[in-house]
Amino acid sequence: MNKLELIATLKNEANISKAEAAKVVEIFFGNMAEALSEGERVEIRGLCSFFVKDYKSYIGRNPKTGEKVVITPKKLPFFKCGKELKERVDY
Repeated sequence: MNKLELIATLKNEANISKAEAAKVVEIFFGNMAEALSEGERVEIRGLCSFFVKDYKSYIGRNPKTGEKVVITPKKLPFFKCGKELKERVDY
């Protein structure tokens, strides 16, 4: 399912216009992204949680040349599946 399919489903289920459904989806994902960018954890009970993971600096290798490269510290979003979703998928 992609964003457009999500908007169409919301439109049909909630009996609202496509513009209203798109606005709801934009607000939801916008607030979620904003919370993650501020380092907050986002949890949707029974579905999943998102959080930001800190990665330290390390020495990597350029696969093309084999040369050592210093990888700078970084923060990346991380997804963790909820127990109910795992059980639902693994029917």
